[in-house]
Amino acid sequence: MSSRLKLLTVATVLYVFAGCGGNSTSQSNNTVDSLPANSPETKPPVADYKPAFPGQTRAPEVKTQTPISITVIDTTLRHPWGICNLPDGRLLITEKFGTARIESLDGKSVKKITGFPKVIPNGQGGLLDINADPNFATNRTIYFDYSELQPDSSAVLAVAKATLSKDETKIENVKVIYRATPAYKGLGRYLQYGSRIVFDKDGNLFVSTGERSDDSVRVQAQWLSSSLGKIIHITTDGKPVHDASFPDSTNVKPEIYASGLRSPEGLVMNPQTGELWEAEFGPKGGDEVNIIHAGKNYGWPVITYGIEYRGVPVGDSIQQKAGMEQPIYYWSPSVSPSGIEFYNSDTIPEWKGNLFLGCLSGSHIDRLVIKDNKVVGEEWLFGDKGERFRALRTAKNGALYAITDAGKLYKIAKQ
Repeated sequence: MSSRLKLLTVATVLYVFAGCGGNSTSQSNNTVDSLPANSPETKPPVADYKPAFPGQTRAPEVKTQTPISITVIDTTLRHPWGICNLPDGRLLITEKFGTARIESLDGKSVKKITGFPKVIPNGQGGLLDINADPNFATNRTIYFDYSELQPDSSAVLAVAKATLSKDETKIENVKVIYRATPAYKGLGRYLQYGSRIVFDKDGNLFVSTGERSDDSVRVQAQWLSSSLGKIIHITTDGKPVHDASFPDSTNVKPEIYASGLRSPEGLVMNPQTGELWEAEFGPKGGDEVNIIHAGKNYGWPVITYGIEYRGVPVGDSIQQKAGMEQPIYYWSPSVSPSGIEFYNSDTIPEWKGNLFLGCLSGSHIDRLVIKDNKVVGEEWLFGDKGERFRALRTAKNGALYAITDAGKLYKIAKQ
């Protein structure tokens, strides 16, 4: 029997919250964090697909040895989606219905921010990711993206920038710098926007875009004339960063950096290597982690380790094809990975360089141990909380902060 079928003992401090609303730091000790009932490690894969290489899925179990505490420090967030650090150490968090807030690291100080454009909060839309300009301390500029209604009732992912007011209560000088076209008005118009925002080393933006779900539109993930299902590389004014990613192709949007993605809600720079890492939802099974390189095609919807939600193969049921990149890791069944983060602090040494993923349907935080760009170990954390973990960020104090769909802000720290 695999060790993954055993109870996973995690040295945590259990959060116990009584009542509704407000902040809390209540804790209790000696919890046993068991694997979620829908864990891929305890259920068969959705299809009898063979991985392309050893370790591409179901890596060996690892267990954190450092005593860890997990504490809820705020329960009043309204459907949070994106989280980033401000230079002074505080957290900037978006809320799906079109507001944001600044939180202190102890959760005791909260400033609400308004002034965002009107969003479409339906389905998977709304006010989505956010990031602070590398020179925020002097220019107070932030970047965010959201689902935007068009005059013909179609929807598009819009990327914008704005200035945070001096009193930190509103944003000003809002300017849309990019739209992931074409806009879409089919059944999936409120689905799969992708939309994480990451800065490259030169201060330009990488933006992930989803392929909007429906069979009739998802094929555009393979079209270099479409922004859907891509990694987009733009300047802070929304102009293409000319990487010459696809020099041998014609009719290419010059801002496209990589193609063939489904619903990429995870995007982060590896601080140790400078490489861009991405995580995306598969359909039923086949969630992926990829290392993104310029000009590469990541296969969707031609290759996948998942199947359709209705239980039939996707397309020709192909998992590997020449000219299309393999994920470095995948899950089957799904865990629904959303925001991802490399832990890059010395506070918890055994976690340094590990990739953490907030998982929605998996209801846990996934820890992947990486060696030479391969996953060599996996740990499922905090599955006993019953949360849909939407995104997470390492703060200046060395703690990991996670937001959940239920409106909670968790602090995860060395005990």
